[in-house]
Amino acid sequence: MENRYKGMTMALCLALAVSGRSVSAQDVSLQDAIDIALAQNTDLLITQKGEDTAASTLATAKGQNGFKASASGDVLHSSKTEGSNRADSSSLGLSGSLPLYTGGANEAKIKSGEIGLESSRLTTERKREDLKLSVIKAFYNALEARKTIDVDQESVDNYQAHYTNVSQLYSAGSKARIDVLRSSVELSNAKQTLIKAQNAYEVDLSTLRNLLNMDRTVPLNLTTDFSYDKFDIGMDDAIAYAYRNRKDLKVAEYDMKQKELAITSAKAGYQPELSLSVGTNVIDKDWHPSTDNKTGISAGVGLSWNLFDSGVTKAEVQEAKNQYDIAKLSLLKDKEDIDLSLRQSYYNMREAEKRFTSTTDAVNQAEEDYYIAREKYRAGEGLMLDIIDAQLALSTARLNHISAQYDYARYKAEVENEMGIGLNDSEKSASGQLVTDAARVIAASPLTKAQAAQPVAPARASASQDARRESRQTVAELAGSGAAK
Repeated sequence: MENRYKGMTMALCLALAVSGRSVSAQDVSLQDAIDIALAQNTDLLITQKGEDTAASTLATAKGQNGFKASASGDVLHSSKTEGSNRADSSSLGLSGSLPLYTGGANEAKIKSGEIGLESSRLTTERKREDLKLSVIKAFYNALEARKTIDVDQESVDNYQAHYTNVSQLYSAGSKARIDVLRSSVELSNAKQTLIKAQNAYEVDLSTLRNLLNMDRTVPLNLTTDFSYDKFDIGMDDAIAYAYRNRKDLKVAEYDMKQKELAITSAKAGYQPELSLSVGTNVIDKDWHPSTDNKTGISAGVGLSWNLFDSGVTKAEVQEAKNQYDIAKLSLLKDKEDIDLSLRQSYYNMREAEKRFTSTTDAVNQAEEDYYIAREKYRAGEGLMLDIIDAQLALSTARLNHISAQYDYARYKAEVENEMGIGLNDSEKSASGQLVTDAARVIAASPLTKAQAAQPVAPARASASQDARRESRQTVAELAGSGAAK
């Protein structure tokens, strides 16, 4: 699987490296798209960086509960004293401390840091699942847009053929000019719809390229098409599965535990603190003409107890309890939101499934209706309105069928995401390829490379001259490009 992914990625990278010349479309399946996104999506990398932050927080908490050492020293020179012209002195001190008891504050911070690290890992995993859903939606959106172009192109072809037929009949004197005008208008409207569909397809491809973090100019050929995959899990079972497996629910549970530990940490303000301290110092004094050296060692146990702080500790404890209550309520609200969103996606999936089944017959009937209307008109027995209505009904039936297909695919992916279904083996392997070094990611970014490839403009005489020159150059380039095409 890794070799397949690496080979596919190398092919894409080769296409990305091509600059200033056309490249052939790259074949990308749905699984390939998901794997590429998991391996190089920038937003996913930002989320994963949270794990490093959580690890640093844990290391800080552990360090606060460990041994600390410090050093100090000073040097004095040329001090006027009785019986001596000058005196030089130097001292060096070493000290260390170890907290023995903090009322449970340090232990609570360490435990909270451990929970935070695991929580950040689950957050990254949930981000991967959400990214997978985004890629699936973008992929199917592009496929639907491409199918829509086919339908709209067929409509244009049908209207064009009808316009040609009407024009011939008008020339023969068997049809009125109003029929020619009406068919011309319908042809123009169909072309407008086709243009919009083509633009929507390019926008959807741009969204997909952005998620995959690939060169934004590489043409893509999406090789995976819709295939009906029946979803046999009941709604109640799906919701129960979500409660057990949603990573963000586990993150909310961990947050609640951290807030509970924060109460323990705040209550430590009522307790005494006990610490062990050791130290040594060396003092070297040169009294000209005599010297005096001293060495000292100290060790002890220190006790501190905040007996009165004007209610500060009490307020901190109350605030921690309030935050704990908020965390508990937030967990409940998360479950309620999951229940609602999963039900909505499930109902939408079933509705799209029913539409998918019913629209198949509608397409066949609309095709037959259009054929009959067209032939009757050619025979002089039909009306122009019959042709227009039949063509509109045919296009609507086909678009409804396409929409139902991809709606089902998207809603099914949503249901699986809402349930918290994890990544498959290919996707786990791809997510392990994500580069975590920010400098490398920025240097390898397609946008960084594209910017570096732009020519550097030479120094110019003035801003106004520069603006006019660039404007003329741009117009000339566009005009030349249009003529070449």
